Amino acid sequence: MPPTRGRPIALKLLILLLVPLLSLVGLWAFAAGLTGGDGVRLLTINEMATNLAAPSERVTIGLQNERLASVEFLVTGQGANEMARERGRTDRAVAAFRELAKQQHELTPQMTMQLNALIGKLDQLPDVRREVDGTVVAPLDVIDGYSQIVDAAFRMYDAMVLVPDMVLYQQARAVTMMGEAKDLLSRERALIAIALAKGRVEPREREAFTGMAATRRLLFTQALSHLDGDLRGPYERLSTAPVYTEFMATEDQIKGPATVDGLPASAATWPIDAQNLWNAVERDQALAVRGITQRVTPTAIGMLVKLGVAGGVGLIAVIASIMISLRFRKRLVRELAGLRDAATELAEVRLAGLVKRLRGDAGPPTAEEVAPLEVKAQTSEIVDIVKAFNDVHATAVEATVGQARLRHGVSQVFVNLARRNQSLLHRQLLQLDSMERATEAPETLADLFKLDHLTTRMRRHAESLIILSDQTPGRGWRNPVPIHDVLRAAVAEVEEYERVEVMQPPPVALLGAAVTDVAHLIAELIENATLFSPPQTRVDVRCGSTPHGLMVEIEDRGLGLPRTELDELNDRLAKTPEFDLAQSDRLGLFVVSRLAARHGIKVTLAPSPYGGLAAMAALPSALLADQPAMAGR
Repeated sequence: MPPTRGRPIALKLLILLLVPLLSLVGLWAFAAGLTGGDGVRLLTINEMATNLAAPSERVTIGLQNERLASVEFLVTGQGANEMARERGRTDRAVAAFRELAKQQHELTPQMTMQLNALIGKLDQLPDVRREVDGTVVAPLDVIDGYSQIVDAAFRMYDAMVLVPDMVLYQQARAVTMMGEAKDLLSRERALIAIALAKGRVEPREREAFTGMAATRRLLFTQALSHLDGDLRGPYERLSTAPVYTEFMATEDQIKGPATVDGLPASAATWPIDAQNLWNAVERDQALAVRGITQRVTPTAIGMLVKLGVAGGVGLIAVIASIMISLRFRKRLVRELAGLRDAATELAEVRLAGLVKRLRGDAGPPTAEEVAPLEVKAQTSEIVDIVKAFNDVHATAVEATVGQARLRHGVSQVFVNLARRNQSLLHRQLLQLDSMERATEAPETLADLFKLDHLTTRMRRHAESLIILSDQTPGRGWRNPVPIHDVLRAAVAEVEEYERVEVMQPPPVALLGAAVTDVAHLIAELIENATLFSPPQTRVDVRCGSTPHGLMVEIEDRGLGLPRTELDELNDRLAKTPEFDLAQSDRLGLFVVSRLAARHGIKVTLAPSPYGGLAAMAALPSALLADQPAMAGR
């Protein structure tokens, strides 16, 4: 069973190179996608800052102003018109925000959740207003109701400022903290309005104010420490400005225990101090929000530029890696293909041609036959393989030449011995013929006939050695010989000639030059028939004319052969293989094959109707004479 053909090395090299190349491409794509995604997210955040942050900031400012107006209305019973105006501004800001929020798509899950939470809190605004209009709600609860909505807005800001750039994230988070500090300042203003209306600060209100003031100062301080550059400047100046220090003094007074029983004379300036700080903080917050928004686009563009540079360089590196890998693969495959073609040409053409030539000519090999392989290769391993092939080639040529010389020497020995035996046997046959003519005693004559038959068989075996050596026997005929005589001569060279029956052949003759070889061929086939059939059976020899010549059929009644062995023998008879000394048991078939090839005779073996074999020898018309003639030496 022939070995299955494996995958080509070109495919294996491609698979081997694809693994690191695909990994490299994957890493490049991942890094480029990560950086590009960060830049795109920054641009998206810039869009959200325009469409969500700015409108929601106006909503927050409206809620802060409405909260102060609502508290003043509750504690003084005045300012209904002002409260109505603030509610109108808030409603317009909320309507614009809702409309823009509907147009936002592809938000992150966290951003979507916080946006929905803010919208849900805005839906509660009418309930807070109804409580204010009923004047049955405590002012602190009103402050808390508005603060919950504002806090939801800040939580949305927190989800929005989750930007991939850490520096920008810290600045955005600090600006948001400043916004929360500003809202706490708004709540403090509402509590100041309550305290002024009541003429004292109740414990619950003081506790709330104390917490608001402490949280505002903490947020302001932390945010200020994180801001840098242009964003930090206004707040840093504000922290040392009189307006800020005056309001801090106001906070300290309000937190004091003395305000429970009444307010100090300086309480009249508390609203003014808070309003002054509010104006400054509102101005600085607007500048900070505008500044942080303006930083988003350049940062995003910078990241995309870095992506373009790094990604471009990475892409060039990936393409270069692919091209270099494919180039090395192509060169290696080309070298291996050249080695394969050279080795195939060496094995199937040059060595085969040398072996074929040495069958008839044992001369030394030519320069072309021993020329080394020439393969253009730069890989050291392939160069070593080529050198190894050349060494193998030199050894194979040397062994082939040695075998050819040995075979030629053996052939010459066969020819010399056979011709000597042939000469002696020919003289012996002449001597026996003379003795047969001179003897009249039947018993002696029978013994001489047996000896003559034995000598004839010995002569045929000697001629077989000459034929196997690609030589021709010495004996021959000048004139055509009737085919009947040729068949009788062939039967005479077989040991068990008594078992052979020759049917009457057609009246044709065989050319004298082919008589010896044809008789030898027929004798070998007849002897095979007698050897491989039972002794008591008969072997029939029949002849018949065909459009292309004469068909001689030798049929035995033996056991026959299996189809596979029969096909093998027919193949050997058709191809004329070189004589193999290891197959001496088929010596007769080698002789038949050589003789058939010499004269263009086609010999085939087929099953016989009697169970044995039928050997058919098709003699071409070129070997037949036009008219029968008498044999002549």
